[in-house]
Amino acid sequence: MDEPRHAMVVDDHPTNRILAATLLRKQGWTVVEAENGEQALTRAGQDPQLRLILLDISMPGISGEETCTRLRAADTSPARHIIAYTAHAFPEDIERLLTSGFDSVLVKPINLQRLHQLTTNLK
Repeated sequence: MDEPRHAMVVDDHPTNRILAATLLRKQGWTVVEAENGEQALTRAGQDPQLRLILLDISMPGISGEETCTRLRAADTSPARHIIAYTAHAFPEDIERLLTSGFDSVLVKPINLQRLHQLTTNLK
């Protein structure tokens, strides 16, 4: 039997969190949710099995980019994959996000096929 795959969805909009979490659960992920960067940092520190973080970019308080930077600085798990979850889809935005520490970018509205492509091989 495969070990559960642990993920966190971080978004200040409940509908976006629920949708992404539901789609991940259908793919077999165990999902926790956070509504801001502060919660994400706390929860990431509490779950060493967390392998995937779907992280909104535009949030009040700590932005998704700053949250990603702090997660990377504190991360002792090289297997953790952080995906920017954003409506900012211009090529320069995507390049900036990838350069700032994100592993991938998932453009809103969420696309089940793209989510599956980004998460299939993560353990």
